[in-house]
Amino acid sequence: MGDSNMTSSYTALDELFVFLNTTINQISRYYSRVPGSSILRKYIQNSHQNDPYRSLLELLLVCFVIWYLFAKRYRTDNFIELTPKEVEELVEEWQPEPLFAPISEKEKWDFEKTPIIVGPQKQNIKLINGQNLLSLASYDFLGLSNNEEIKGKAIQTLRRYGVGACGPPGFYGTLDVHTEFEKNVSEFLGTEESIIYSQGFSTISSAIPSFCKRGDIIIADKGCNFAIQKGVQISRSIVRWFDHNDMNDLERILREIKVEDLETGRRLTRRFIVTEGIFANFGDIAPLPKLIELKKKYKYRLILDESVSFGTMGKRGAGLTDYFNLEPKEVDMIVGSMCHALGSSGGFCSGSHEITDYQRISGPAYCFSAALPAMLAVSASESLGILSRNPDLISILRENARVFRTILENTRYIKLDGALESPLLHLRLTKEYSELNDINNNDQKERILQEIVDETMNNGFLLTRAKYVRDQELFGFDPSIRICISVCFTKKDIEKAAFTIQSAIMKTLNGKVK
Repeated sequence: MGDSNMTSSYTALDELFVFLNTTINQISRYYSRVPGSSILRKYIQNSHQNDPYRSLLELLLVCFVIWYLFAKRYRTDNFIELTPKEVEELVEEWQPEPLFAPISEKEKWDFEKTPIIVGPQKQNIKLINGQNLLSLASYDFLGLSNNEEIKGKAIQTLRRYGVGACGPPGFYGTLDVHTEFEKNVSEFLGTEESIIYSQGFSTISSAIPSFCKRGDIIIADKGCNFAIQKGVQISRSIVRWFDHNDMNDLERILREIKVEDLETGRRLTRRFIVTEGIFANFGDIAPLPKLIELKKKYKYRLILDESVSFGTMGKRGAGLTDYFNLEPKEVDMIVGSMCHALGSSGGFCSGSHEITDYQRISGPAYCFSAALPAMLAVSASESLGILSRNPDLISILRENARVFRTILENTRYIKLDGALESPLLHLRLTKEYSELNDINNNDQKERILQEIVDETMNNGFLLTRAKYVRDQELFGFDPSIRICISVCFTKKDIEKAAFTIQSAIMKTLNGKVK
């Protein structure tokens, strides 16, 4: 009896296997007749072999599509009919959200304290209220923005080329004067090639994301300017920040990343160190020799923003490589501004042929912004020529900065940020003063600094507080008064300005000490 039951079970199984085999063969024959079936089968086999998780994901997506196609649809025929009167009432009740938040009292105060200049931006300026002042607020370090020779060239160029380029450089906006400036600045710096942008701010914020993508690694100084911060954010790279100008902290981070690579088996990606020549937020100088040493040791590329240091540092004004007597090719990318020392507009990026050519097809600001107006490119070239023929301008600028700093450096309750030879300085309240007067927020500091600015303006000199977009800055910088030194100042002007500011500081702060 038992043998007969077992025999019947085997027979049933045999019939089942025969049925399945026959069915699979028939399906296979029918499937093979479908055009492209062999390609699909090969794709599925390779996909499963190389990445089974992807095969699973694709299967789930197919199931989702099938479910979605056959899922029950929501009914759309049960809307409530409204009468015309009800519609009008709803429209009248609706209030759109404002496009922007109401202006705060702090913002109103900032607007009120912003001076308006009548006439050209130069050392001796006139405000809309008729007041004549000597300006220490302009980045025109070499006084070239009102050079008569340059203005004459700009007028000639305006008559020949018109006002604007009216097209992106990568399409139909590039003119011969653009390529001429690129050649001139490359020869001046000692780099292979350069590329110019129509805006100074967008130069570094476009150059960084041109090369740095998701998964790449950027190590940047916490003191970097706002344009660098935006460029780093846009890149979507892995970002690590080291303490301002602290090379020990930078090397610590470099070692940590190296250990992480070994532990996680992270694939090799593009890696960059980003810093400034002269820091716009502090006025101090980056230790370029040490940065080059570390970038070689850990095999990183170095991006150096010389927006302030170009035209102001070194024997020739060629920036930090000139100042430290280093080969420009040691820095992978030198980014500079034509808005400051050159008295024009726009920016440039210098480096190897590959560095510049790649930006011509991948730099957002280069591909999608109108090219620099011809007269501004010519003005920048003329400024560069004047700087090349008159390297003594840098010596005068350096001496003016030294004299100014010497007078102010021992003023009580004020911290003077900036290198000895830097034409850019920042005045900040000391920690001692803040503690004596229970000052614990930036608004209080800014109002006190503005009193110093107002007092100085009453005595014939224009100053400005450094401005920050507080809700977008990645790091909170202490409020400060930003001072720019120019070659146009005589020694007497510099001394008078320094003593006037010192007097305003003492009058304002001593009267507030508790």
